[in-house]
Amino acid sequence: MPASPHPLRLHFALVTLLLAMPLAARAQASAAPAASAPTRLDRVEVTGERAGDTEQRRQSTAAKIIIGRDEIERYGDSTVGELLKRLPGVTIQGAPGRGGAIRLRGLGGGYTQILLDGERVPPGVSLDSLAPEQIERIEILRAPTAETGARAIAGTINIVTREAYRKRINDLRVGGALENGRLQSGASWTRNDGVGAWTHNLSLTAFHRDRDGDSVTTTTDERLADGATTLAQSEHERSRERGDGLHGSARLQWRGDKGEVLTLAPFVVHSDAHTRRNARLQQSTGGSAPPYDRADADTDGRFTLLRLNAQWNHRLGEDTRLEWRGGVGDSHSVNHTLRHEFDAANTLTRTLDDRADVRDRSASLSAKLSRLMADEHSGVAGAEAERTRRREGRRTLQDGAPLLADFGENLSASTSRFALYVQDEWNPTPHWAANAGLRWEGITTRGDAEDGGTQSNRSSVWTPLAHAVWKPDPKGRDQVRISLTRSYRAPTLPDLIARPSISTRFPLPGPNSPTAPDRAGNPGLRPELARGIDLAIERYLQGGGLLSANLFRRELRDTIRNLTALETVPWSSDPRWVSRPQSVGDAV
Repeated sequence: MPASPHPLRLHFALVTLLLAMPLAARAQASAAPAASAPTRLDRVEVTGERAGDTEQRRQSTAAKIIIGRDEIERYGDSTVGELLKRLPGVTIQGAPGRGGAIRLRGLGGGYTQILLDGERVPPGVSLDSLAPEQIERIEILRAPTAETGARAIAGTINIVTREAYRKRINDLRVGGALENGRLQSGASWTRNDGVGAWTHNLSLTAFHRDRDGDSVTTTTDERLADGATTLAQSEHERSRERGDGLHGSARLQWRGDKGEVLTLAPFVVHSDAHTRRNARLQQSTGGSAPPYDRADADTDGRFTLLRLNAQWNHRLGEDTRLEWRGGVGDSHSVNHTLRHEFDAANTLTRTLDDRADVRDRSASLSAKLSRLMADEHSGVAGAEAERTRRREGRRTLQDGAPLLADFGENLSASTSRFALYVQDEWNPTPHWAANAGLRWEGITTRGDAEDGGTQSNRSSVWTPLAHAVWKPDPKGRDQVRISLTRSYRAPTLPDLIARPSISTRFPLPGPNSPTAPDRAGNPGLRPELARGIDLAIERYLQGGGLLSANLFRRELRDTIRNLTALETVPWSSDPRWVSRPQSVGDAV
């Protein structure tokens, strides 16, 4: 349960001032025989406190969970992944302690919107590169709102970093952990200071990883006609990963005399890693010999991200505020894998040399107008524009000869998005609070197709959103929430690139198996659309914290799933089994 708020108490003493009386009145008072005793004024104490995490959740019309700074510090988590795993409804995929895809309510990857200071996290960035010391609070919205965006079928997680403040502080933290007897180390440094109208917060985190892994993959093919086993394979793989990383962020803030606030937030991530894998493939049943008996692979990877976010707030009137946001980003990843395969006699049978050079660039701009209106209405209107583009250069050599030469070495994909929204929040009665919004988004995706041309897809999404809170007793601690929403999930850029990845079990030339297909993207993917309803009952406890029960339902259209089918493909003279994302239909 969220912690009780840590109040900031301000004490004020009432001071009485004696006003000098006119001389005549003072003389008359001194001549009086016996004046009555002066009136004694008791001490008056006024106490104020900041709304705590639980109270902020209670006052929010949209279903929201807030984890504040006190809760973050209480458990001393060393990574953001460890922090998120303890939050209700959040699951982290992958091995314990290694991070992974973040999911809400058990829905698959891509259904949860992850924001960092209100902006979508750039592709390739792991939240574990953030130190918990850099986080001010975490907000979890179970349903989308017009303001936060509709790309949140499962919900939204917004991580808010600590703002710059004038208190001068230097904070250095060093930590370490043992995983299978190997040391994982890290250090973070934070500095706050202020000069004139400027304040700044600087954070730097460095880490070293040394990990190993062990996995077994078993493959069994059965003939549907009689159930006979036609293939039985088992592959045992060991891996060793070593890497170093550096993450830096800053928050520079300027405050003007009339409420203007300018915030600049540069962000940089760099990591280098080397992974070595050793695999052995055993085959007990099968018509032909296995493609290899032993395989060794070495992978070197480097990733660099540079991003700058800016925000400008200023007042247009007593109750009107205009907010501008913008950001540009550039990420670059380079990976080189060299794989050697050997037969049972330890003779080299195949060499695979794969080099990938991927660059993602993005730019975004948004404007939001907020206004407090009569009858306790709070209105918001805004516009957003965003463009992301990926260029992927790849060269694969098999035994020194180019593989997939017909595709060329450079492919690209892009997504353009434009959005308009309006939202109103008000309290029609003491028992009810409401939040209603309407959002429109236009999406254009483009990707290079297998025939060398470009395939594009345009779509638009209207998303009406409504949230309401009912309090049987306005002064009580029980309340009921209901939300009716429409949301969507857009295809990712890697899903739009048609260039295939060839199965290592069944190399070219020749056919492959449906259990070991080639993998390729699909430039013609459409966004998934979802209609949803959320219902929650909450009871806020007297001593802090709450009990809640939640139900939700999502109805999906144009659901994206990976389907495996036998295709006539340009990269092989034989038909090959290919797994690629498809818009397959409806789901609940």
